Amino acid sequence: METTADSAIQWDEMEDDELVKYSQAGEREAFGELVRRHRSKVYGYARAITRESYLAEDVVQDALIRAFMHLGKLVDARRFLPWMHRIVRNQAYTRLKGSSACKEQTFTELEGMGRVNGSGSLEQWNDLDSILGRLNHSACEAASGFNVPEERIVQQETLRALTGIIQCLKPRERLIFESHFFDQLSPQEIADLFQLSSANVYQIISRSRKKVIQEKIRVTVDSYIKTRRDLGIMKKNILPYEGPMKETKTWTSAADATYKMLQFTDRKLSLPMVMGLTGHAFRINIIPNDVHIAGPTAYFFGESLSRGLHNIGFHSKFVDGMSDGIGTNANLLDPALMEKGAMNKRSIHQELPRALDLIHASLDRGYPVLAWDIFFPEFGTLYGYDDETRTLYAEECGRVDTLPYENLGKSVLEEIFVLAIEGSVDLTLRQQLRLALETATALYEGEENAVPTAVKGIAAYDAWIESLHGREIEPNGHAYNIEVLRDARYYAAEFFKELVTAWPKDGPDLTTSFEDAARLYTEICKKFSVLHGMFPFPQGGEPNSAEQAATAISLVDEIKALEIEAAAKLSQMFAALSS
Repeated sequence: METTADSAIQWDEMEDDELVKYSQAGEREAFGELVRRHRSKVYGYARAITRESYLAEDVVQDALIRAFMHLGKLVDARRFLPWMHRIVRNQAYTRLKGSSACKEQTFTELEGMGRVNGSGSLEQWNDLDSILGRLNHSACEAASGFNVPEERIVQQETLRALTGIIQCLKPRERLIFESHFFDQLSPQEIADLFQLSSANVYQIISRSRKKVIQEKIRVTVDSYIKTRRDLGIMKKNILPYEGPMKETKTWTSAADATYKMLQFTDRKLSLPMVMGLTGHAFRINIIPNDVHIAGPTAYFFGESLSRGLHNIGFHSKFVDGMSDGIGTNANLLDPALMEKGAMNKRSIHQELPRALDLIHASLDRGYPVLAWDIFFPEFGTLYGYDDETRTLYAEECGRVDTLPYENLGKSVLEEIFVLAIEGSVDLTLRQQLRLALETATALYEGEENAVPTAVKGIAAYDAWIESLHGREIEPNGHAYNIEVLRDARYYAAEFFKELVTAWPKDGPDLTTSFEDAARLYTEICKKFSVLHGMFPFPQGGEPNSAEQAATAISLVDEIKALEIEAAAKLSQMFAALSS
């Protein structure tokens, strides 16, 4: 097939088979029209298999490269789209299986998450040394004659994307950045070249790295929104989140958010049932010495919250962008640091693209999303979005507000955690209770995965007593721990009271056990109420005074004894249900 340089070919008016023949003859514009015409279709196909937009984008990119390189093998030009679907399907399953055949990853989806390379090790795509090292490795292979055409295209795509992103740097920063990452010059060599000190070069490289990573994430979010627009799924979706949904009835914000999520399912449980079945009613974590405010949430969210939903009968999926450690007490910060203006000055979180994908998917199925640290370090719900304005609709501890997409993960702790309901399984109340009692027993025995500095379960009471002896307690955080524990044990009592009436008649008779447990937790709640009177939140009282500490130690010791008795009662019930 012959073409001339000055011929005006109307590619968009051709049928697919004609475009395929021109493409096979070397006309890149013809293949470009095929891509433009069918990209959204193959993306939708990849998305249906992978169920992840960022992974689907990578699959499509790899499939297009392979299609271009092997188009000559397509015998029937009329079968382009089915042929393309087959390539996409093969690539998708290869990715999902973690096949080592897919050693090279494209840079078109710049989500910044870790990836497994061909040798099985984890590459951090927010690590520019890894990205540039990969490029240099490909370049060396090419020079040695080992590089194949597909790898060269991937290398060029990666370099093109990165070159575009580093335009965010100032001219001098860019020169130094390119000298270090592209030309592989050492900081000392760069210092000599630009007549700077080595310390100054290190500082510029570090600052430039952060800027480039931020630009990379920003480009990813823009690409994500553009893909939604190209697929025609840009929309505004706000769930009916009114009245009581905007009120908070428990100090355990994770349970509050879970309760509100369930109101959009076929299992509209009461708050006591949510607290009891998920295990939130039985948790105690204490950070020794200062009894830090983070104690009640010093556990691994993904594992614990997923287990709680599993006890009710729901599968879940989450994106975890949590930092190490326990962070700061937001109550003691300058209020200006809690405002939206402060968010705009913070970095975009690298897990934002994945979080947005999960949020969109859940809300489009009609379920709100549980989220951490939306406006401050507690759990809340995301119940709507608007793609045109790039706005999320959120409620956290009674605060109802909107949040720009890019500000998710920019709150005080600069963390992201979002969790969504993915599916369900039918469980009887007996099955639910057995799972809940197993969870509660594990919590009391300190088996929950938690922040290393936290002391868990019954042992936490000893750590608390030692902290009271040490007289270094932070009053506000200490008072918060008391409020959360008092509230949790109140709902533990209400949980067992509700079981008395809800328990099926054809099951083992546990009425007496339920009543005994309710009595124990009511007594525990009363003693926590005395502590609350001594150390009110948020003021905190004087936990470090000798007199107050002595009284508190006595009360905590009494609570510990009651908790041991309650834990034994739960174990007895679990044994009865397991027999």
